[in-house]
Amino acid sequence: MKCDMHVHSYYSGRCTTPFVSAFCRESYSHPEEVFETLQHRQMNLFTLTDHDSIEGSEKLRRHPNFFLSEELTCRMPSGTEVHIGVYDFHERQHVHLQQRRNDLPALLMYLTERQLFFSINHVFSSLTGRREVEDFGWFHEYFPAIETRNGHMLPKANAQAAQLARRWHKVGIGGSDAHALPSAGMTYTHVPGARNKQEFFEGLKSGQGRVRGESGCFAKLTRDVFVIAGEMMREKAWTVLLAPLAFAVPAATLWNYRDERVFLRRWSTELLGPSGGRKRAGWSSPPRRAVEEWA
Repeated sequence: MKCDMHVHSYYSGRCTTPFVSAFCRESYSHPEEVFETLQHRQMNLFTLTDHDSIEGSEKLRRHPNFFLSEELTCRMPSGTEVHIGVYDFHERQHVHLQQRRNDLPALLMYLTERQLFFSINHVFSSLTGRREVEDFGWFHEYFPAIETRNGHMLPKANAQAAQLARRWHKVGIGGSDAHALPSAGMTYTHVPGARNKQEFFEGLKSGQGRVRGESGCFAKLTRDVFVIAGEMMREKAWTVLLAPLAFAVPAATLWNYRDERVFLRRWSTELLGPSGGRKRAGWSSPPRRAVEEWA
């Protein structure tokens, strides 16, 4: 079975980029369109991972192979922000996840007690801002999965994420991170031989999952930004006045990937370089003690 485990819809909310956030959404893809696109691209299981929302999922829950997921925006104990994919939960659990997303020990206890599957997404990306060494200690100790192929991360970032997952003995998952329909279903997770959702997740946890499909690149991201801009102008006619700013899109995309390369170089060297394979002082006991004290 194949599943794009990281895909967004209209219900991911407003864009977080300064200035643009005042009038543009993260995605204009309607849930039904996302489902049809994933189906066309031969996915067998379906989900949405909107930012801190399951509203779009309400429109798809009638489909037998659809399950609830979301991408939590979480505050780490260090004060940094990360995106955590949480998969296959009940509607009432969404409220509890949202209540705990800024208290990582509480969130981890809840996820573990309910035996929910979760991952750290785009681990080598600057998308959510800065990172601290201790953040990776939490990922190492408590996260069962790492997103090892993201459809908008550069190939090297995905390769380094896969290397980290192997070194830490984590489950690797893949997803398109599509905010526009052309990218949906182009990156996914495949569990050979799985016949239903239960077997899919059992296969993932036992190491049978395989990531497949595209990584990111300048042309692909630029295309999707233009698709989002076109949908924005269709929804809000006045934003056509911003059309001249389209000339800045390629430059912004290039600058984004420049930041991504700097971030990747710093943290892949830190974690995977000559000394990066050793468990660092303070990684294990402080995080574990924090969770036990919360319990």
